[in-house]
Amino acid sequence: MTDDVQIMNRRLDASANEALIGMARTGADAFGYTAELRIDRGLAQLLRLRVSQLNNCTYCLNLHYRAAREAGIPQAKIDTLTAWWETELHSQAEQAALRYAEALTRAADTDHDASFQRFHDALAAHFGPEEMLEIVGVVVNMNVWTRIKLAEGAMPGPAAPEQNRSA
Repeated sequence: MTDDVQIMNRRLDASANEALIGMARTGADAFGYTAELRIDRGLAQLLRLRVSQLNNCTYCLNLHYRAAREAGIPQAKIDTLTAWWETELHSQAEQAALRYAEALTRAADTDHDASFQRFHDALAAHFGPEEMLEIVGVVVNMNVWTRIKLAEGAMPGPAAPEQNRSA
C-alpha cells in the first residue's frame, strides 16, 4: 500500500481459517501479481484491476492501481479502464480478454442470448489454450481475493501519523 494509506480489517480475519487462506495463497502464488505467467504482465494486471473494479473491492483497487502503474501500463489505460470499450487504447486481444474477465466475473448475468461461448471464442482467436487457462486463473484468483477482502472488511483509510520520539 502507499505510505498515506493504512488497511484495517473491520469484519473478519481470513487468516484464522487455515484452509481458506491456504486456498487463496495458492492462487496468488500461481496467478497473483508477482507470479511468472506466459501472458503479458500488463494484460494480467489490467485483468486484476478490472475484476477489482467490478467487485468494488477497495483493498484490491488500492493495490492493483499501484501495481498497474508499476507494470508500466500507460496512465490513460489505467484511468479509463472502467469504460475501456469507449476507448481505442486496447488491442483486439486485450479487448477479448477484458470481455472474458467481465463475463467470468459476472457469470450470473450471462443467459442464453449472451452465451459464454462467444466470449470463449473471441478469446481463443487471440490466445492459445495455455494462455487462456492463465487468464482464467488470473480472473478466478482475483475473484477469490476480492471476496475474501470484502468479507474481511479490508478498507483503506488514512495512515496513523508518525509519532515523534525523542531519545
